[in-house]
Amino acid sequence: MSFALIQKVNNEQRKPAVVDTKSGDTVRVHQKIKEGNKERIQVFEGVVIRADRKASHTARITVRKIASGVGVEKSFLLHSPLVEKIEIVRRAKVRRNYISFLRNRSGKSARLKAVNFDREAVNNVHDAHAEAEGARLKEEAKAAAEAKQAEKAAETAELEAKQAEVEARHAEEK
Repeated sequence: MSFALIQKVNNEQRKPAVVDTKSGDTVRVHQKIKEGNKERIQVFEGVVIRADRKASHTARITVRKIASGVGVEKSFLLHSPLVEKIEIVRRAKVRRNYISFLRNRSGKSARLKAVNFDREAVNNVHDAHAEAEGARLKEEAKAAAEAKQAEKAAETAELEAKQAEVEARHAEEK
């Protein structure tokens, strides 16, 4: 019973569609950053050196880049709401899932052999549920705006009727 409940909660937290990243891919991760009451998107671009638990809701990639001569690694949970999107910039041929040997290399020895791939097809991930939800919200907003406009028109007509009544009484008094 409890296992089914845990599975249900985990499946609700999953994103329906995520980009299929592999180790050796150069990716651009767009992540939401909250600073006080402000929110912005920060881009982290680097090589995926590890891809863990792809089928799970805890799927994770570890991305490495060199910033000012210093190696920086960051892990991203693929189904996290803070990860806005992941786009694959480049694919490389690697024969391992965990390419930790890149940590010890720099310069030309750290290069990976590029592989041709269809960039648009790989990065074009459609979330049918989210798109349907967006369309539904748009329709609701449109209906609400039309209702508000109709209400405003009715108020205007009512005010004009009262104005005409007041003017008619004023004309009778004269």
